[in-house]
Amino acid sequence: MSGGPAADASTPAGTPPAEQPWKPRANPWLIAIVVTVAAFMEILDTTIVNVSLPHIAGSLSSTYDDATWTLTSYLVANGIVLTISGWLGKLLGRKRYFLICIFMFTVSSFLCGMATSLPELIVFRLMQGFFGGGLQPNQQSIILDTFPPERRAAAFGLTAIATIVAPVIGPALGGWITDNYSWRWIFFINVPVGLAATFAVSMIVEDPPWARKQKAPLDVVGIGLIAIGFGCLEVAVDRGEDEDWFGSSMIRTMAVLAVLGIGGAVVWLLRTKRPAVDLRVFRDRNFATGTLLIGAVGALLYSAAIVVPQFAQQVMGYNATLSGLILSPGGIAVIVLIPLVGRSMKYLSLRMLIAMGFFFMGVSLFWSAHLVPLLDFRHLVLFRMSQTASLAFLFVPISTITFATLPRELNADASALFSMARNVLGSIAISGSTAMLTEIRQAHQTQMVHWMTPFHQPYNDYLARARQVASGHGIAQGAVNAVAQHRLFVEFTRQIAILAYNEVFMILGIGAFLVVPFCFLLSPIKGGGKRPSAGH
Repeated sequence: MSGGPAADASTPAGTPPAEQPWKPRANPWLIAIVVTVAAFMEILDTTIVNVSLPHIAGSLSSTYDDATWTLTSYLVANGIVLTISGWLGKLLGRKRYFLICIFMFTVSSFLCGMATSLPELIVFRLMQGFFGGGLQPNQQSIILDTFPPERRAAAFGLTAIATIVAPVIGPALGGWITDNYSWRWIFFINVPVGLAATFAVSMIVEDPPWARKQKAPLDVVGIGLIAIGFGCLEVAVDRGEDEDWFGSSMIRTMAVLAVLGIGGAVVWLLRTKRPAVDLRVFRDRNFATGTLLIGAVGALLYSAAIVVPQFAQQVMGYNATLSGLILSPGGIAVIVLIPLVGRSMKYLSLRMLIAMGFFFMGVSLFWSAHLVPLLDFRHLVLFRMSQTASLAFLFVPISTITFATLPRELNADASALFSMARNVLGSIAISGSTAMLTEIRQAHQTQMVHWMTPFHQPYNDYLARARQVASGHGIAQGAVNAVAQHRLFVEFTRQIAILAYNEVFMILGIGAFLVVPFCFLLSPIKGGGKRPSAGH
């Protein structure tokens, strides 16, 4: 495993260009804010559309199932480009590529808002995903090169706010805009932000010598295998629930192509002399472990973020705006906690903080598995706040230690793979948690339906009370029994749903606990990500 020292400003003169000291002319914090705004805009778009799908379907005269292709198309293009964004940055120059991505993402957003049919919207969302896929990795690599290792933790705190808060406020903002204006404005709001970010980046961001345009031979085989593998994987996981998973020939085909594509890409990229993605970064133990851990963070972040509002809408009957507001206070908790975690990094090893974060996440998910029929809004907010607060202990320490022992000339490929792990595993987790809910509900329904019989006394007692309530509300005598049966069915399905959501939270909590031992594969680094004196 790699254990050599990371490049920093103290590197002596006469070293190779990739290791020479370099400082940007502009204020590093101004650069960090500008590039993070661009990434925030893209991350927000991964969740802001979700609550607007029914409105999009109705407006464009399509079914809800067809409208979900607007999500799938975005994720497919995004997943492919995330992986090869390092190569594209070398081919075009990182700043030029970043500017192209911001500007074209903005143009694509405008076109999405102007779409007059579902096929048009799907094509424009494909463009959004393609150009948006380059924003997160480039933002991360720019921050890595702008700040020396001892100052990266604070900079990653800013990145964490964007990465964690954007998916949290996305549903709330999307619901509010859709309820009060039109779904088209969830795309139009990107236009002024994107134009401002394009101008700001063009003025203050600059490329260090190792990130400028250079020879980047076209790896047709590698890029082709990556496109097939990750494209088919995203289609399979995003459409699997609607298509009955492996009961569908399409999903089986996509799954096989995903395995062949990703497996073939790994073999090819390791064997070819000039790969599109340099997998040598995984020789560094901290990077390999950190990428695994950030993938787990993405899975927990996105799955819990979809399960909570889904419970609020489907079981509690909240509208899109109110269900989205359940998530928002969690974003405030992250903003408050990240500076405190940053200070604690000076005294505790990063791997200990990360292990604490996953442990707290497991505890919060177990606590969230106490949903009851009469649960109030305040408890839902507290459940979600506890989940989100745990992320403050994870993102900054993981990002800091992952790149702490990595040579900086590998930052571009490393940032691409790091962002890809978080986003792809997050997408898989969203589909997996939704599928789990469906399967668990069906299992509980099969188990509980045996007690829905006149031969079971509690069933008779509940039905009798329901008849009394119906009569007390002036229901005609001939309709009392039908109303009581309907009331019983509604309560039956509600309780099944609550049992299923509780079980999913328990499973996610177990997953968080299982990640804890992997944290101790990291080096015992403290503070701003300074390496230990000995190799690891």
